[in-house]
Amino acid sequence: MKTPVFLVLILGTFTFLIYILQRSEIKTTIFRMPIRQAKVHHVTANNELSIKEKEIKDILRKLDQLMPNVTFRDVKTTTSAKNSQAAILNHKEAYCVGDHLRVRLDAYDHLGQRKVYGGDFLRARISSPSLKAGASGLIQDLRNGSYLVDFTLPWEGNASVSLLLIHPSEAVSALWGTRKKGYDKVAFTGRFLSGTSEVSAECGFHLSQSLGLCAYVDERDQEAFYCVKPKKVPCEAFVRLKSHNTAISYLTELERSLLTRYNLGVQIPHMFGAIPVVPCKKENMTREKCTLGMNVPFPSGFAWQNQWHPLTCDLRPFNSLDDITSCLKGKLLYLLGDSTGRQWFEYLTRRVTSLRNVDSHGSGKHRNLIAVDLARNIQIQWKKHHHPLVTASEYSVTDHNYIAQEIDSMAGGKDMAVVIAIGQHFRPFPIELFLRRAINVRSALQRLLLRSPDTKVVLKGENIRELDVDQERFSDFHGYVQYLAAKEIFQDLKGVFIDAWDMTVAYGTNNVHPPDHVVWNEINMFFNYIC
Repeated sequence: MKTPVFLVLILGTFTFLIYILQRSEIKTTIFRMPIRQAKVHHVTANNELSIKEKEIKDILRKLDQLMPNVTFRDVKTTTSAKNSQAAILNHKEAYCVGDHLRVRLDAYDHLGQRKVYGGDFLRARISSPSLKAGASGLIQDLRNGSYLVDFTLPWEGNASVSLLLIHPSEAVSALWGTRKKGYDKVAFTGRFLSGTSEVSAECGFHLSQSLGLCAYVDERDQEAFYCVKPKKVPCEAFVRLKSHNTAISYLTELERSLLTRYNLGVQIPHMFGAIPVVPCKKENMTREKCTLGMNVPFPSGFAWQNQWHPLTCDLRPFNSLDDITSCLKGKLLYLLGDSTGRQWFEYLTRRVTSLRNVDSHGSGKHRNLIAVDLARNIQIQWKKHHHPLVTASEYSVTDHNYIAQEIDSMAGGKDMAVVIAIGQHFRPFPIELFLRRAINVRSALQRLLLRSPDTKVVLKGENIRELDVDQERFSDFHGYVQYLAAKEIFQDLKGVFIDAWDMTVAYGTNNVHPPDHVVWNEINMFFNYIC
């Protein structure tokens, strides 16, 4: 029996409709999946940003709790180093190597009145010039005008105590206040090159939108820098940058008077002389070798005969050129950050004579640096960090990147080491800029260690610097706040923290670029961690 034509048409139409509906469902599913994934990615990104902002706020809150919040109308009511008093709490005729010396410091103002609140920025050190020895002291602020200072006595011989008032609490309060008040204490001038024409423009972190801006934004990490857009020149033509300190100050004339060189780093007098230290028992020589991931206390060590000695582990000395080249053989070293990391590169290329500098076709002292030893397969690179770079020397912006992005481009591996050195150029700006940058660097390092857990990660702390610099912008107080923040941000990272702050205090350098023997001791510690 033949099927009627109209039934065939009906069945065909029905089959075709089912096919179309199935195709439609498949198509809808296919196109729905990326949308759903994009939403998940968007939510994840927002969650990461909110977690980052919460961490920044939490660290700021902790820092705020450490800071004095005081005002004054008369310099005579501020802390006076000359009138303050120091006394030994555990006095002995002689101390054993490894003993602790405990000193109590009571602060007084210029009128001879006892201070009733803390917050003074102090520096404590023991030293012996004849032994080329020095060590930092641990200061505890009792927040009532008194301080406890603990010194470990690590060498045999005399140790002289130095207690310096870097800033009275009133200056600390003023500096912390001005740190929060803007990005305009340093101005940037960008140069744009389009064909044969050059145009200059104002640049910075916060510029008025009404000016018409070129925005250079890292959306992922929420980093941004801006320039006023030049007329008839594209934003992509931005090639060079430099900076200068502005005349802007957020300090009163009275507050600035506390920051003159005469009032910085003043010695607090004490009645006791050099501390005699004698060997009472044989030192335990079975300490473990310094390795990655070890907890670093403060003080972390001491200098003796200009050599650095950690308190908790043993360093292997890399004294000969053979020792150094054996350590570096087959290794790739990335030094990322500021000029204190560049010092490592410059020192190594002077000392390791087989290293040859490779022309990176840049110019000026901020150009990227590369050195290789082809016979031993050694490569060392230094690259400056991204904005802010505070310098009157013009530098290229086309050959540098955010450190987090540099790290994300690395493959990693057991023969690769990354050294991060940032801080000095962030001092003139609100602390949030440094916190965000440090958190972004940590996230990138975590990603690197996830894909390549054998990669060596080293964080170099800030150096103390000269006392005759502009204190509102570059005071060591700002550096110390960043030092505390960095230790918190990176505390759980699988790497090592080289405490250059502790080392430069112990050596008493007061120089943002310390002498070679200090730089070498930082590098020697680094070698112990990677070899």
